[in-house]
Amino acid sequence: MKVRFWGTRGSLPVSLTAPELRERLVHALVAAAGRGVQTPEQARAFVDGLDFAQGGTFGGHSACVQLDGGDADEYLLCDCGSGARAFAQRVMRERAGRPATYHLLMSHLHWDHIMGFPFFTPAYVAGNRVVVHGCHAELEHAFRRQQDAPSFPVPLAALRADIRFEVLTPGESCDIGGFRVTPKLQQHGGDSYGYRIERDGRCVVYSTDSEHKLDDFAVTRSFADFFRDADLVVFDAMYSLAEAVSMKEDWGHSSNVVGVELCQMAQARCLCLFHHEPVADDAALQRLLEETRRFEAITRREHAVEVIAAYDGLEREL
Repeated sequence: MKVRFWGTRGSLPVSLTAPELRERLVHALVAAAGRGVQTPEQARAFVDGLDFAQGGTFGGHSACVQLDGGDADEYLLCDCGSGARAFAQRVMRERAGRPATYHLLMSHLHWDHIMGFPFFTPAYVAGNRVVVHGCHAELEHAFRRQQDAPSFPVPLAALRADIRFEVLTPGESCDIGGFRVTPKLQQHGGDSYGYRIERDGRCVVYSTDSEHKLDDFAVTRSFADFFRDADLVVFDAMYSLAEAVSMKEDWGHSSNVVGVELCQMAQARCLCLFHHEPVADDAALQRLLEETRRFEAITRREHAVEVIAAYDGLEREL
């Protein structure tokens, strides 16, 4: 199974500004002085040695994560934020007009998680099949309302693909595009649902927009069981622990520290920090990642949890 991240931000898309990009170039040029960087190959090698926050970016698209099980004609996406547009552009080029089935697995219906659908090109192409899965009874209504005037000029009825909506039952496993999918209710305004997604002995848990407080042992244990032995846990780490327990308590999001604790309890293999705070720049996200890795190391017992941070364009082979 391969996991591709097309959008990793929370709440709304963001982008690098011109002044921010300029400062990065200034920093890189100063750092390269006297190092004999004369060719594109030498420049690439130099950039590869920079900190990620200087030589790369975590990106700015809102949530969209692809799980690739190797099927040639079926795709599975978790959420349909603005990152879905980048996925659509890639897949339309690769398929060159050949039809396919696209499964959209929705955590919830807040705008940052559905805003990519009006720009999801496969939905406009006859012969394609788009199936939107989720646990909210309002699933179809939310997508139709977003397409309607005055919000958007193309109503859902005008899209040429075969578009269907399937409401799932929390706690009941089902087959979606060759994956075994189990939804779980999470704490978030208007409710959200995490998904345990399994295939060929591999497991990904997609758990975004969920506030884990760890103050109820039964609830904590149920999520540790949900995460149990996962190869990858994509986790809402929008806030630091201080933010999550103070001014942003009950805002519906979790912290990096809670992510580590749950993954340690579950003996998950890798924790992926996700749904990044839009106010945080790349340097702040890099610091959060480093702090999270230090916390995992000092609290580790026998089981080590790898900690990574999602960025637009990240691919992870399981």
